[in-house]
Amino acid sequence: MVEKREKWMIFSAWPYVNSIPHLGNLVGSILSADVAARFLRMTGADVVFASGSDMHGTPIEVEAIKMGITPKELAENNHRKFVELFEKWMISFDNYSKTESPVHIEFVQDFYRRVYENGYIFDDIVQMLYCPNDKIFLPDRFVVGTCPYCGYEKAHGDQCENCGRLLEPTMLVDPRCTICGASPVVKSTRHWFFDLPALSEKLEEYVEGNNNLPSNARNMSLQMIRDGLKPRSVTRDNKWGIPAPFPGAEGKTIYVWMEAVLGYVSAVKEYFERRGEPEKWREFWTDKETKTAYFIGKDNIPFHVIILPALLMASGEGYVLPWTVAATEYLLFKGLKFSKSKRHGIWIDEALEVFPLDYWRFALIALRPEVRDTNFTWEEFMRIVNNELNDAIGNYVHRVLTLTYKRFGQIPEPSAELEEAEKLHETIRGYVDTVKEAMYRFRFKEALSRIVQLAGEGNAYLNRVKPWELGDEEAATALYAALHLVKALALMLSPIIPVGAQRIWEYLGYSDEAAGHLWDEAKEPPAPGAKLVRPKPLFHKVTEEDIRAAVEKIEEMRQKKRG
Repeated sequence: MVEKREKWMIFSAWPYVNSIPHLGNLVGSILSADVAARFLRMTGADVVFASGSDMHGTPIEVEAIKMGITPKELAENNHRKFVELFEKWMISFDNYSKTESPVHIEFVQDFYRRVYENGYIFDDIVQMLYCPNDKIFLPDRFVVGTCPYCGYEKAHGDQCENCGRLLEPTMLVDPRCTICGASPVVKSTRHWFFDLPALSEKLEEYVEGNNNLPSNARNMSLQMIRDGLKPRSVTRDNKWGIPAPFPGAEGKTIYVWMEAVLGYVSAVKEYFERRGEPEKWREFWTDKETKTAYFIGKDNIPFHVIILPALLMASGEGYVLPWTVAATEYLLFKGLKFSKSKRHGIWIDEALEVFPLDYWRFALIALRPEVRDTNFTWEEFMRIVNNELNDAIGNYVHRVLTLTYKRFGQIPEPSAELEEAEKLHETIRGYVDTVKEAMYRFRFKEALSRIVQLAGEGNAYLNRVKPWELGDEEAATALYAALHLVKALALMLSPIIPVGAQRIWEYLGYSDEAAGHLWDEAKEPPAPGAKLVRPKPLFHKVTEEDIRAAVEKIEEMRQKKRG
């Protein structure tokens, strides 16, 4: 009987194409999702990893007007940049789509027709903020004011970044147009709404009953439900977006957030259509055993734990609800939030110009804000790269490979009994299981910490056993156990630093892809007799001079962009 493979859909929040993502965006969503997808593939699961560029909405429309080009041109140009950057970061998407995809547009319109037919959409005349200066209605991000809940003075019209509450523009105290700063007036207009309150009971039951949700997502969502959900506007007066499919809604478009979350479904649909399996997407989306994991920042919790599940329920299609929403806290830069306007932080195009990919992927996972906001500083980056990546892991691997290559030229056959070696084999197997358990919980920072500990165990083992002082038989046994640890490091690091892990793998004499192997193979030592490749140092220490040069180069890049 063939064992049934687990089905997983891994999603990262769709980046909005108005600006290049920064390191905080990356670690909270795309990089974390990539590590998850790579790991789950190594467990033998059937994985689809998808995301895409969020291209619609007023910010793109206004920016395009300023630049004298169409919104589509601007969005497509930025989408191409994103695709190139994610390839450089080695993000292993099965499908990186976009909200201008014909599959997405058709799916969203069909989806909302179904929700409308099911009685969850209604229209109403509403009072909206209107800027008499710019002669446009002010949706969402184009109005700023004081949050009525927490008093934060820079809350946007859709959500308060400080307390996370969902808002409507008219709820803001002292609202201002973010384009010109003028005080808006109130005008009447017709819009279509999603009847979110009608699903309150089902949503509360879902959130309460889902023990896989992290505490931050669970607690925030339950509080919002119990405070009383309000209908959510589905339409906008924007021109740049997906035309609303409701009767009488000509000239309206679907609110960008209410269509972007449906991209999780449409991107999987598009993926299987491209593979020539146009109906297989339903196997994933309607199989109750399929697990879905959404990697987001904590500010996106309401849209993924309340809005998305509610929409999926309202469709009546039997789509699986989020199995978990892995919402990270904030990655700060020198104690403050990343800011595009102040250029405070590091952006993903800048990062790869100053240090290798593995250094960034390793350091970001080591700093991943899984429990609380975490501070990125150049000093901490240097410490992680030098002490953990280079000294603990790189040094151990290079020591073992160099010793073995010089003495045997191949993976030796263990022929002597050595208690220390047997203990190391058992230690490795224990760590492989412990790290696997942390990875399954999407606690990647914790998992990486364990991997670094294991490398430390290896270095301590070498210092105790001193294989360079042993005779051939005992040295062969000692180094065989040490090489087992090298193999385990290569496999367990593969989801996190794919470049470095593959180099370690090839130094062991393998010619295939480390990522193509199963996780539990790390429990077994490498086969004796394989010819080793002459090893070179995997990593190098970062100096204060390197950091100064990196900061200067980033500033030069920004000056060139400013023109």
